Amino acid sequence: MTPTDQAPARAPRQVLFWVSCLCVVALTLVPLWMLVGNAAVPRGHPLLPSLLVTSAVVGILWGVLLWRRRGRSPKRSVARAVGAWAARIAVLALVAMLVWLNPFAYQASGAAEAGSTTGVSLVDSHAALTLTPAGASATKGLIFYPGARVEARAYADILRPAADAGVLVVILKTPLNLSLLDGNQARGAMADHPEISTWAVGGHSLGGVSASSFALENQEVDGLLLYASYPLDSLRDRPGLRVLSISGSEDGLSTPAKIDASHELLPLDTTFIEVQGGNHAFFGNYGAQPGDGEPSVDRDVAQGQIAGATVAFLTQLTG
Repeated sequence: MTPTDQAPARAPRQVLFWVSCLCVVALTLVPLWMLVGNAAVPRGHPLLPSLLVTSAVVGILWGVLLWRRRGRSPKRSVARAVGAWAARIAVLALVAMLVWLNPFAYQASGAAEAGSTTGVSLVDSHAALTLTPAGASATKGLIFYPGARVEARAYADILRPAADAGVLVVILKTPLNLSLLDGNQARGAMADHPEISTWAVGGHSLGGVSASSFALENQEVDGLLLYASYPLDSLRDRPGLRVLSISGSEDGLSTPAKIDASHELLPLDTTFIEVQGGNHAFFGNYGAQPGDGEPSVDRDVAQGQIAGATVAFLTQLTG
């Protein structure tokens, strides 16, 4: 083969080399950007930081291997070449998924800076945030599933009034911030607090779906709290379950039409409250959310209504 003939054959291998370099950069820099640039990542469930560290290590090792093999352009069979390209496409897809998993971080609101007035304590563990009421031991508890890709801390402010009222509040840190990956996570929280005799589960958006499924399968759950959410399966015949569904009139994700459709899936005595002017992101403190509606009421006003309805529901709950 002449040098002229070799050049076209070498070109695809050179392209593959540079695509490999792109994979190395993506595998290394994207995880570092997420770990350093988003405080919600190290504060959350350990699975995501573990994946990011693993990705960065793989990227570094791959980069070292590419450096040692620089200048060499081994010939591959058609099958190996196709496999090499498929592997690199899969790597780039994996990096894109990691970027998508970058969570919405907690953003303190003006009202939240005032904090608790009754000495509620907050314990931050690898699996949950726990708000413990001051004084006498609580007998009522709420386990809360966050919305998809939302940091658990984003719900601490809106649920703190419930803890002020004497309810133990456990906000779960879900794997990859996706509650559907471990829908039974509330079971561990219940086991950690045997002193609680009356349990409610709740959640925001996708977290409410997980909470609904957990309530359906666990008869010891007495209450279900839905923030801009609805169940996938019918709870109409679930005995002894009290339900509060709070939604926003300007929600662009869990729209009023979707909430109306959920009436058929919930018990007949379910309480429905619509916050006029509220949107999807008002159910936590994590900033704006793509696809959401435009609110027509102040965030603090809407969250005051949400928190008040939550406290009334939980304090009236009986086992």
